[in-house]
Amino acid sequence: MVENLNPKNFAKEVFESEVPVIVDFWAPWCGPCRMMAPVFEELSSEYSGKLKFTKLNVEEHNSFSSQFGIMGIPALKIFKGETVLGDIVGFNPKDALKQKIDSIIG
Repeated sequence: MVENLNPKNFAKEVFESEVPVIVDFWAPWCGPCRMMAPVFEELSSEYSGKLKFTKLNVEEHNSFSSQFGIMGIPALKIFKGETVLGDIVGFNPKDALKQKIDSIIG
């Protein structure tokens, strides 16, 4: 399951999570973001209990773009607490995305 983030729940869901959190910074008008959505949803089941999958709409919450240096979308950031463990930018097919996630979280 992919959880939607907003300014009210971001710190609790990301920084206070027991497991690492991957945040998909996206926007509804972004074609590659829409292509990534089903891949992201599918992987959320595969990583259940190991990695929390979340999304943040940067069009609705644009302050997060500057806060986290988002220059293009889709942009994925993997957090452990307040530390960014790694970034994945652009659309990735499932196998490529899984490989990149695994290399970041071990």
